[in-house]
Amino acid sequence: MSRPAPFSLRLTQEERSQLESQAGFMPLGSYIKSVVFADEAPKYRRRKKPPVAEQQLLAEVLVRLGQTRHANNLNQIAKGMHQGTLIVDEELEADLKAAIAEVAWMRATLMQALGIKG
Repeated sequence: MSRPAPFSLRLTQEERSQLESQAGFMPLGSYIKSVVFADEAPKYRRRKKPPVAEQQLLAEVLVRLGQTRHANNLNQIAKGMHQGTLIVDEELEADLKAAIAEVAWMRATLMQALGIKG
């Protein structure tokens, strides 16, 4: 049976000195293994790739964001409001309602894709 390949770890001189000091008379490799595999060693969660369904939802939101000019349109509306030149007619009201619905959909879809209950 062959032995597994060795694992290499780069340390600064200070880090190595600290490890050697902590290891005392123990061989450095043995000390490192005892610390890494100790029951008290911190355990980190593995990063999970988002499920494909979530990636599809996020991609759909990005596509919709790319197809709209909501940010620019809202900026123009705010500018008109500040200048006092904004006239709210039926067309603008319908556009605003559509933009609000689109933003609400994006928010709900993002929350669903991220697993946030809302």
